[in-house]
Amino acid sequence: MSDNNGTPRTEKATFGAGCFWGIEAAFRDLDGVLAAAVGYAGGSLENPSYQDVCSGRSGHTEVVEVEFDPSRVSYEKLLDLFWSSHDPTTVNRQGPDIGSQYRSAIFFHSPEQEAAALKSMEAQDRSGGYPNPVVTEITPAPKFYRAEEYHQRYLEKRGLAHCRI
Repeated sequence: MSDNNGTPRTEKATFGAGCFWGIEAAFRDLDGVLAAAVGYAGGSLENPSYQDVCSGRSGHTEVVEVEFDPSRVSYEKLLDLFWSSHDPTTVNRQGPDIGSQYRSAIFFHSPEQEAAALKSMEAQDRSGGYPNPVVTEITPAPKFYRAEEYHQRYLEKRGLAHCRI
């Protein structure tokens, strides 16, 4: 799809799935994803730093904001990658990482994304693939704060393919 000028239409999607380094790398590898940036969302502090977020006092989640071309990759495909990239049944924890910044979250940017996320979460919960209920937070996308530059493409800069959990 494109706009009236022939420019491809893009959409944003925002996901929290524990440590943002691994999920950023996974989304960057998906055909149709045009950009991915790590950052913070869902908290109360303006312009939080990594230290603010790690303190647990800012209320932010470590997230990846994905810009994608919906004519090349569907939002549902992004959701599939999100679910397969972390454990959506743990509250404020992913592997050894503990704290509210590691919560499982989908921040939707449109009513269509909200409906797709809710439908997808219900399917995940009914799948029997998890020993516990899915606890993923699904809320409207708040302001996204881009993380410090040293966090962007963190694994790529270090020659790593994924986080070790």
